[in-house]
This record gives sequence, structure tokens and C-alpha cells, in this order.
Amino acid sequence: MDAIFPESLKHLQEADPEVYGIIQDEKRRQWKGIELIASENFTSLPVMEALGSCLTNKYSEGQPGARYYGGNEHIDRIENLCKARALQAYRLNPGSWGVNVQPYSGSPANFAVYTALLNPHDRIMGLDLPSGGHLTHGYYTAGGKKISATSIYFESLPYKLDPKTGLIDYDKLEEKALDFRPRLIICGGSAYPREWNYKRLKEIADKVGAYLMSDMAHISGLVAAQVADQPFEYCDIVTTTTHKSLRGPRAGMIFFRRGVKTGDQLKKGEPEGSTYDFEDKINFAVFPSLQGGPHNHQIGALAVALKHAQTPEFVEYQKQVVANSRALGAALMAHGYKLVTDGTDNHLVLWDLRKEGITGSKMEKACDVCHITLNKNAVVGDVSAMAPGGVRIGAPAMTSRGLKEADFEKIADFLHRVLEVCKQIQEKHGKLLKDFNKAVEDNDDIRQLLKEVQEFSGGFAMPGFDVSAL
Repeated sequence: MDAIFPESLKHLQEADPEVYGIIQDEKRRQWKGIELIASENFTSLPVMEALGSCLTNKYSEGQPGARYYGGNEHIDRIENLCKARALQAYRLNPGSWGVNVQPYSGSPANFAVYTALLNPHDRIMGLDLPSGGHLTHGYYTAGGKKISATSIYFESLPYKLDPKTGLIDYDKLEEKALDFRPRLIICGGSAYPREWNYKRLKEIADKVGAYLMSDMAHISGLVAAQVADQPFEYCDIVTTTTHKSLRGPRAGMIFFRRGVKTGDQLKKGEPEGSTYDFEDKINFAVFPSLQGGPHNHQIGALAVALKHAQTPEFVEYQKQVVANSRALGAALMAHGYKLVTDGTDNHLVLWDLRKEGITGSKMEKACDVCHITLNKNAVVGDVSAMAPGGVRIGAPAMTSRGLKEADFEKIADFLHRVLEVCKQIQEKHGKLLKDFNKAVEDNDDIRQLLKEVQEFSGGFAMPGFDVSAL
């Protein structure tokens, strides 16, 4: 039988050569570059196959077994499988923990938690953005402008780092919490290289009567592999993205306690036998409050990633991520550079460039021109996110390509050379960013670095797609 739409039977290369060509260019960029953005990774071929599957065709509003559309018998199977694998990957008892795998990404997951547990203008505390927190944890500028929806709809009072150590000051956090009396305390960040003291945070939350939520988006792969401290023992809610260290598709999850409360889980005045009421509230917040139909291709792809997260191979990968991150940090410090907290416990390092006289914006631009991808980032003491004093560097993506410690030491050497060129350009052309950007595009040393970076990166495997035809 002939297709009603003949175009639907063509492969992309024939149906839309323009889009196909852009995708091929992006493949080349990924293959011939050094990817150091801490929130990015290279996912696997089976994950991408699920993302490109017929699961994208189906509407499935509601929960498995209680949908608003018919024809969801197989979608129910895939979502239930994904939920079961999510709990298994983090060693959670389904009698004590539940999970919602429908959030489109991490930001909607966080806002769904706030919608479920808080009333408008309730108070929250999360790590300040310039201290390594995330926009969704509540942020407003020094002038009082509310940037994130979290700060617009709720009253946020961020906690900060100790300016001397770059570490979270838990004593000041407690003092601030006792004054502010937040309804929710959030732990987790987008640029914090050290472990979180979940026990201490739980003590503070209990003291002020707050929920404790962990946003483990960056470290969820490390948590699954048990190479990072575990938030589940102490937190009420745990959210995460799925595409960072977890190596899945771009999606989100919300884990929540369920069942009967025991021991110190009981809040003051609660009778024995009290139960957690998170599940219905969170499911309702995700749909219908904030989202429409879940993206079933993402859920299917996430199920694939969560199966892989339970393998010995995945554990070894996460151990290598941390080893590579530490090797990179040590190599940079051997060049005499300053890292926030003087090292790392996880997948990223935060490089403080202020004493080098180069902004993170300039370093990001120069690296980008020679196909090293990282991002400008505020460091402790910064007030501007647009002209910050540092850069954030992550190990997950290049570790997915098979790089080891010696390779990351080589990357540190590349970064050292880029910074030296930045200093030369700034000395010659001045400090204005527009003058710097123009000069870096036409710099012979940067061109030479580009050739070396492409040769270096092209020598490693590329997960997820074939590079032989590129």
C-alpha cells in the first residue's frame, strides 16, 4: 500500500538535506572537539534509538493505568519499567520511595516540587547562584531583580559559601534558616566541587520545620554508582536531570518518600502511623498543574539509560570521571593556578581566573574558537554572572569517549596555553570584550591550538554515532 505522505518513508538525508547537513556538522564538532561543559555528556546509541522511536507518537496524560487517552497499554509498560529501574538504580525500596519520571527536564521537576509542597510566597533557601547554585533554587540580583520563577512566586533567601574556603558555611546556613524559617531547604548545585553534608542539612531542616530537597542533577550518575555521598538517607525529596553524569536523554525525575513515617521521620506533633503525603501532590503538580502529555520517547530512552546505570561498567565509568576530574584539577594547580576549594570530590573543577586578570567570558570565547568547550562561571565573591571570574570544567563527556588521567593532564596543558594567549591578546588589544573577541578569531596561536585539539580529540572513540563517514 502506498503511503499517504511519501515524504514520511524517506530517510532524513533525502527528505531534508539541509537539516541532515547541520546534524552532520554537529557530529563533526562533537567528535573533533574537547567537550568540558560539566552539565553535558555523550549518550549511547540505544538511548538515541529510543529517543527516535515511535514512542514519540503517543499522548499519555495521567499515570499508568489512569490515562486520559486510550491505547496506552504499551506506554504504561514502558513507564512502569522506567520507574522500577529508577528505584533499582538508586537501591530504593518501592515501599519507602516513589518516583515520577514524567518531567520534561530538571527545571520543571524542581518547580513541580515547589508547586506540590508550597503555597505562593512560602519561603525557600537554596545555594546562591554566584556560589554555584542553580537558577531554579531561587535567585535575584544584587539590585533586587527577581531572575528565576522560583524567586518570583516564592520568597527565596539564598545561602552562600565561606569566602575563604569556597565551602558551604553550614553554621551561617543554620543561623540564616533560624531567622528566615524557610518551608523548604534545597541542597545541590551546578558548580560545587565538593560533597554535601546531608546529615547536617537534615538537622537544620528539622530544627526549622522545613522539607529537605536534594537536586542531584549534576551528580546523579555518581550517586547511582555510589562514588558520591547519598542524599536519600536524609532528604524528603530528590530531583535530578538525566542527561548529565547519568548519560541518559534530556529529561527529569522526582523521587519522593512514601509510606509510614518511622522514628525521627515524624515531625513534632505527628502521631505514630503518620504517612508521607508527597506522592499524590507531586504527581498532580507534574500533570495537570504544570505539564501536558509526557514525552514517552524520553521515558523510554531513560529506561534504557537506567538499565545501563546498574552495570559494573557504569560504576567503573563513574570512578574514572572522578579520577579524571581530579587529574585535571591537579594539573592546573601544578601550573600555579587557583581552583575553588583547591580541588574536587566530583566530576567538575571550578577554576578561579581572577588573579590571572582574565574573565571567564574571555577564556570561554578563546577556548571555543579552538574547539574546547567549557563555560564561564561565577566564583565565590563574584557578583556578576555575565562577567564572572572563573570557568567551570567537567569530566563526564570526555570520559565517555575513553579518556584517562594522562589525557586530562594533556587537556590541562591545552587550557594553560589558551590562557597564555588570552593574556597576550588582552595586553595588546585592551580589556574590552568586543576587541578581545575580534582579536582571538584572528590569532595564529589559537589557529595552531585548534589544529592540535582536533588531532587530539579525533583520536578517541565517539559513543552514539559512527564517525567513519564524516
